[in-house]
Amino acid sequence: MNGLLQIALKLLANDRGKFYTLIIGITFAVVLMLLMTSLFAGIMQRTAATIYNIGAKMWVMDPSVNTQIDNIPMPDYILDVVRSIKGVKYAVPLYSGTGLLKLSDGRYQSANIVGIDDYTLFGRPPMITGNIIDIYNDDAFIAIQDSEFAKLNRPTIGTTFEVNDNRGVFVGTAEALMAGLFGTPTIYTTYRRAISDLPTTRFTITYILLESKNQTDIAYIKNKVQEYGYLALTQQEFITKNTNYYLYETGLGTNVLIMTMISFIVGLSIAGQTFYTFVLENIEEFGALKAIGAKKSELIAMILYQASIVGFLGYGFGLLIASILIAVAKLRLANYAALVTPSSLAATFVMVLIIVAFSSYLGVRRVIKIDPFDIFRG
Repeated sequence: MNGLLQIALKLLANDRGKFYTLIIGITFAVVLMLLMTSLFAGIMQRTAATIYNIGAKMWVMDPSVNTQIDNIPMPDYILDVVRSIKGVKYAVPLYSGTGLLKLSDGRYQSANIVGIDDYTLFGRPPMITGNIIDIYNDDAFIAIQDSEFAKLNRPTIGTTFEVNDNRGVFVGTAEALMAGLFGTPTIYTTYRRAISDLPTTRFTITYILLESKNQTDIAYIKNKVQEYGYLALTQQEFITKNTNYYLYETGLGTNVLIMTMISFIVGLSIAGQTFYTFVLENIEEFGALKAIGAKKSELIAMILYQASIVGFLGYGFGLLIASILIAVAKLRLANYAALVTPSSLAATFVMVLIIVAFSSYLGVRRVIKIDPFDIFRG
């Protein structure tokens, strides 16, 4: 068998034109598929940026909330109710909303405004400049230094602005674990300042952030919160709920899936047709091997071996090129959201295996029907 596999490798490598065409076709398909799946993973992750950045282990919200940007307020008494539930270690309010800022140059800019608990500052971002304690100063806000930071005119400590006819002062800049998706800069302040400076309904709490004393208390807390008509989710459950909405309730998931399938079909057609042509051009060699005693299983193993070599080489080159393209794009484009994850790598690898299997099937069908008598007669 080793000798037959060596012959298969020589047959494959000797026809350099077909060999390179096969590798290029699969490489091109892998690049497209990996770019699409990575872009999808990055977009889905960024849609949950606030959930990641705040870092709360559990979130209490209105049952109508589907995504992190559904800022549906809850009555203040729910905070006291949650704090009184057995197993709750602590619970703090969070304000999340949008405000229109009038910058120092007179230009207007929409911004996400996050109001964190005045007493604990739970969910505060890591500071880059300034001191987090300065958030208690009059009119104090902290700007998040992410890809949208430039839209705020890159403020420094002491830069002023207006929000809802109220004066604001940037007392520092901070970083976020993850940038948002929708092109809007983010600023932080205290919960009390947020609800006093911004127009609100009679209810002001957007979310309640809490942590349970023990993992076993989570189920009990969820049930008690549900009894009052609200929803308690762990961080991962909220992320999943957010992702599922964009995946199934919007066209985002469908559009990326279509682009990925187009890439897959391109690779499938190029590799399948080229590999079948390669087998036809080497049909005499396979017929000769069959005439001297090679079994059908051995000929099939040769075809699978050739297709696997091409597939793995194409996958490797495609992964390398796609990774370089993503890295360069992230250096050049601050808002580029692609993220290479184990899931995207696995999905692309599975699609490559399907391409290899399809190509092998076309070749195997032709080889096992060879009649050595016809080969030698020709």
